[in-house]
Amino acid sequence: MREPTTTHPAATSPATPGRTPSEHRLREAGLPVTDLAPVLAEETDPLLFATVSGAHLYGFPSRDSDIDLRGVHVLPVEALIGLDEPDETRTRMGERDGVEMDLVTHDLRKFARLMLRRNGYVLEQLLSPLVVHTTDAHRELASVVPGLLTSHHAHHYAGFAATQWRLFERTGESKPLLYTFRALLTGIHLMRGGGIEAHLPTLLGEVAAPAYLPDLIAAKAGAEHGRDGVPDRALAEKDVTALRTVLEDARAATALPEEPGTAGRDALHALVVRTRLSL
Repeated sequence: MREPTTTHPAATSPATPGRTPSEHRLREAGLPVTDLAPVLAEETDPLLFATVSGAHLYGFPSRDSDIDLRGVHVLPVEALIGLDEPDETRTRMGERDGVEMDLVTHDLRKFARLMLRRNGYVLEQLLSPLVVHTTDAHRELASVVPGLLTSHHAHHYAGFAATQWRLFERTGESKPLLYTFRALLTGIHLMRGGGIEAHLPTLLGEVAAPAYLPDLIAAKAGAEHGRDGVPDRALAEKDVTALRTVLEDARAATALPEEPGTAGRDALHALVVRTRLSL
């Protein structure tokens, strides 16, 4: 393993709410900026934020990659206190100019609960620098994240990596192998006190990783389900096993607490109530 030096300018905090969404970052990630806003305009309830997740966020999109939009909507009070079950999660899929897009949003209360469950996936969505829509509440949600990070987030990333590795064993494709390494390196980075960093090329400059990963990233750009650049299966398994050990050692040595602080939960509760009542 070696320490590559690839960095990415989009690996930063969310854009400042109230300003233009991060159009330059979206373009750098190869996203069709003008096609994203109309998708959000079809939402029936207020959106607190919408960002891009998936391969574009992780730094290894293919020319035929789907666009994964993720965000938070806010249901009105009557939707929660009436007889009908609230529509807490919405999924909409579509296509614009030949590009497949899927938009998944959670109601603010459900999203806040997911944040408290040590779910690294939703934190990555919240902190994604690929911002399509943002508000002051988006910034406030993001500000709570440091108080919610725990040593148990290592289990989230280890579990996600294990799932992707099994998929790689079945398909032999580069995509699940890159997802495996991305999850492990994100977990290691977090346990070492670096916060949430989902962008694989950036992680390659900060965490020791296999030397073939930059070439694998470049190869995947040509095809979403290709096998070009995939290393020998035994070598890949050896490297994944080594990084699992590094992640576990980092978890054992981390300064992160085992449980999120009560201040973080209290802040989320206050934000949910205040935002809902303001509608």
